Amino acid sequence: MINIVDNQENINPDDFYASLKEKLEATHDFPQDYLFKFIITNEESKHTEIFRVFDDIKYTLSTKESKNGKYTSLNMNAFVMDADQVINIYKEVGKIQGVMML
Repeated sequence: MINIVDNQENINPDDFYASLKEKLEATHDFPQDYLFKFIITNEESKHTEIFRVFDDIKYTLSTKESKNGKYTSLNMNAFVMDADQVINIYKEVGKIQGVMML
């Protein structure tokens, strides 16, 4: 799995996604399942927003709530066609406030 955070705070988003695409294409044989990992506040509306991004995609879901119940981790194993689809999903989820993408 590629860590998309990886100390990339000051990088141009276009450069970041171009680099991510290169890494995805070098390490994956698309189409295939791809594991997306997100950490979100434990609000039903946040869960729903993420699920909407995956509306037309076949996926399996596992969740785990934090000890104090404030956060939920979502692991979504989704069947994707190519690196561009992975990047588009990350971009859409990135629009949701308060989501950490791993």
